[in-house]
Amino acid sequence: MRSAVVRLPPDVTDEDAQMLLAVRLFEEGRASLGMAARVAGFSTRAFMEVLARKGVPVVNYPASEVSEDLGNA
Repeated sequence: MRSAVVRLPPDVTDEDAQMLLAVRLFEEGRASLGMAARVAGFSTRAFMEVLARKGVPVVNYPASEVSEDLGNA
């Protein structure tokens, strides 16, 4: 994993910035759940809980595919 130096506003902590970056990377599909959890400094399970609190779905499975899969079961 690479690292970067970023200037943050005074009211944003390093931990907040890491969390925001991790959530956004996961939301956009640019980082897996495990990778985003590592970026945030959390276990996968703890990061899943953070995502839930922020209203970010852990599984992106369209309803149409669920219906189709259930129909094929």
